[in-house]
Amino acid sequence: MVQEWSSLTSLLQKGSGDNIYQTTFSSLGSEKQVCDLTMEGHFIRLHYEDLKEDMSDEDICQTIDGCFKACKGGVSAFLLLIQGGYYTKSEQRIVEMLQSHFGAEALKYLVILSVEDGKVIDTLDDSLLDLINVCEGRYCRITSSTASGGLQALLEMVNNVLTENSEAGYTEAMLDESKRRSMEDSAMNMLRQKMQEAEEKEQAFMELVKEKEERRAKEMEDLRTKHEEERKKEAEDKRKHEAKRESLHEAVISHRSMLQLQAKAPDGDETKKTSVVLLGLTGSGKSSALNLILNRSGNTYSLNSSCQDPTESTICCERKEIFTGGKRLILVDTPELWDDDGVENTELVKDCLALALPGPHVFLLVLQVGRFTQCESEMLGHVQKIFGREVVEHAIILFVHFDSNKHRPLKINEYVAGAHSSLQDLIRKCGSRFYLLNVSKSHSGLSYPQVKELLSGIDKLVASHGGRGYSVKRFSSQELQERNHLTGDRKEAAYLLGDN
Repeated sequence: MVQEWSSLTSLLQKGSGDNIYQTTFSSLGSEKQVCDLTMEGHFIRLHYEDLKEDMSDEDICQTIDGCFKACKGGVSAFLLLIQGGYYTKSEQRIVEMLQSHFGAEALKYLVILSVEDGKVIDTLDDSLLDLINVCEGRYCRITSSTASGGLQALLEMVNNVLTENSEAGYTEAMLDESKRRSMEDSAMNMLRQKMQEAEEKEQAFMELVKEKEERRAKEMEDLRTKHEEERKKEAEDKRKHEAKRESLHEAVISHRSMLQLQAKAPDGDETKKTSVVLLGLTGSGKSSALNLILNRSGNTYSLNSSCQDPTESTICCERKEIFTGGKRLILVDTPELWDDDGVENTELVKDCLALALPGPHVFLLVLQVGRFTQCESEMLGHVQKIFGREVVEHAIILFVHFDSNKHRPLKINEYVAGAHSSLQDLIRKCGSRFYLLNVSKSHSGLSYPQVKELLSGIDKLVASHGGRGYSVKRFSSQELQERNHLTGDRKEAAYLLGDN
């Protein structure tokens, strides 16, 4: 932790010259340091204690407890420093010690701060993503060029922590309560362990008795069957011969069936492909959601925002593919498939279905958070008119959140619970299957588990239909196959014209 603290203090000293914030550093000993930070009328005191890797768990808890008691009246937040996005085993151990000493409630006051003054990791570790999810997206970065912005984000996250939990922060009374519960849990665990040991001894005794009884019974059975062995030997030899012949016959049939399956199997196994069609009104965020799914399903971490302007319009059907979870995932982006009068564009519908072959398996009905007009309420009716009423059995509602001005992440269950009755009815008709994708810059880390949950939901829906795609009876499979080839030829011709 020495390196992370040194990097943080260095960045704060470099950035304090712009007079946006002021810092004062002091020491309370060789391993205890304090940084007083003043920014926009807010005062924050950072207490630092050096935790060495060779320290025992007991020493770490004592050191953390001493640092906590130095903060009179409790602490506003626990700040976990990591270097360049790396989440090491030492830092994981510190988080475990924090929970062990202060209780699970301590994570409600935990904020993760990545100090980035050198090499920055390009892929976040799964364990860090899980911790970010538990901390409800409280993850921010600070660099030499954006020190004031990072501090502003840190200040807002600390304020949100106090607002959502306790204005007094994590207090000594809460620590005492955590220790009391820990002692009670320890006593209960000791009692459970003693009861388990007694049960194991009783079980061992009963097994010993049972073993002796079975051994005596076996001896008696051996005595009864010994005089019959000669008489049964001929019958046993005949049975073994018949079993061997039957086993060989089954092996031949099994091998022949395997060869037939291999001969029929195509080069590209279509059963390992899942196709998803994104439907929605212009500006709902279909393209932004598609790009986010492609990036996050590949576990790609970018320092830039993944947010796309929701006003950009898709003008034609586009198909993207990615390999994830042992399968090929096909994503088809679409423009609006109907006009203002509700009249469908048949050519776009054919393109959409052709690009989604061998599916479509799932339809994502994309809605932008905070926007639900009459057009959105009528969207499901247009979709059922085009694809059939049974399309709802393959549909998932996907909410896209573009708000990048709030440091508090959206809680989708609360949003749906307070939504208009028409929106709730739409969700109910789609089997109450709904997910959220946050494409705002302030909560980019939170989008990793969101995409993971969405892909898991897609897999579950596909599995519930036995892996079969949705069939639109208006168009034959041959017609869609020809349409797919025609679409590929048009793209190739456009590419050649562009080269010339």
